[in-house]
Amino acid sequence: MTSVDFAPLFRTAIGFDRLARLVDTAASGQEAQSYPPYNIEKTGDDSYRLTMALAGFRPEDLDLTVKDNTLVVSGRVANDGQKPEILYRGIAGRAFERRFVLADHIVVEGADVQHGLLHVGLKRVVPEALKPRKIAIGSAAPAVQGSIANDTQDASKAA
Repeated sequence: MTSVDFAPLFRTAIGFDRLARLVDTAASGQEAQSYPPYNIEKTGDDSYRLTMALAGFRPEDLDLTVKDNTLVVSGRVANDGQKPEILYRGIAGRAFERRFVLADHIVVEGADVQHGLLHVGLKRVVPEALKPRKIAIGSAAPAVQGSIANDTQDASKAA
């Protein structure tokens, strides 16, 4: 596996350490992890839904945390004393931790568990200061010239 050296970038740029962490995470092989399976859907212009298949997990067995633009979904099935003898295990109930890097201005709206699926609603909320603004083009030049002409006429009347 090749290693990426970000030293030249850090000498001339400020605030790109998150990019370096993102590349390191992708290169570390986290994508090879396949449990639990999930979908990421785009449900609107600025909204998304993360759906994870979590058969056997109850809402109290799950933990969702957002820190530093990273959504961490983890689960641990509680031991309920008596375990039946299992002849074939096709439904995995093992503990997991899955991390998702969120883009800037993505917020988690909520989460719920239905029919063994965890649904996490995500939305892009761009602050007003960062949204594109339409600038109106007016005809300010004639008004300025007219006011100069009026000022000149007023000055000549006063003299």
